Amino acid sequence: MASKSFKPFSSKDAVVCRNVSKVWAEGTKRAHVALRDVDLDVKPGEFIVLLGPSGCGKSTLLYLIAGLEQESTGEIWSFGDRVANPSPDRSLIFQETSLFPWLTVGQNASFGLSIRGDSADTRKAAARDVLQRVGLTEAMDKRPDELSGGMRQRVAVARALAMRPKVLLMDEPFAALDVQTRAKMQDFLLDVWRDSAASVLFVTHHIDEAVALADRVVVMSARPGRIKTIVDTRFDKNDPGVFKAKTFVDKVDELWNLVRDEAIKAERSKP
Repeated sequence: MASKSFKPFSSKDAVVCRNVSKVWAEGTKRAHVALRDVDLDVKPGEFIVLLGPSGCGKSTLLYLIAGLEQESTGEIWSFGDRVANPSPDRSLIFQETSLFPWLTVGQNASFGLSIRGDSADTRKAAARDVLQRVGLTEAMDKRPDELSGGMRQRVAVARALAMRPKVLLMDEPFAALDVQTRAKMQDFLLDVWRDSAASVLFVTHHIDEAVALADRVVVMSARPGRIKTIVDTRFDKNDPGVFKAKTFVDKVDELWNLVRDEAIKAERSKP
């Protein structure tokens, strides 16, 4: 169990980080601290956005939670289990969709299930289910190069959902999309999130996107990344006028000022 010096947490928490630090290339001349003493609690079904200047460790934190990398110090837990390796319970979606061009959309969507050894009938049924949830049932037999960028990202989300994860980790998934498509994908993601009941940790550089999506926004400091503050951003996402409301605009301004200060520090610290 975690050290007594760690703040207590519930085994029901989706993600718990305690005193998490990460040093890349540790023990070499190229060693640098990406994260330092990160404490974070994510509740089941909560939507968390990580926001901060480039190089502050946002993506690194996702990789650690996914179990793709090991923290240098501290501990990470998910639903009472210590995170040490990747798990189907925690799915990571990258900025690049990484779909296999030689597979159909349906085969891409069920790829994780094929690795797990599920039967062909199970994979096909699961693919139909998740593609229906992301509005791409008719594209099941198409190849990725026949789809738009937004549609390919929806397939990537479907592939993650097929594993029925409890935690969905998303590393700037909409960064390569145009403004209009990104807005549509934000609405789509909120619908999928409500339907799946998964906890989401989402990395972005777009402050308006962070406020539009998150229950809470975690603002990270310039490298080495620490949690500077956590800002509550719960709004009625179903209200079409919420994004023009003064409370929404004020929240965007608040976060912009917080991130700007850290971006200035990051720029000054460059060699």
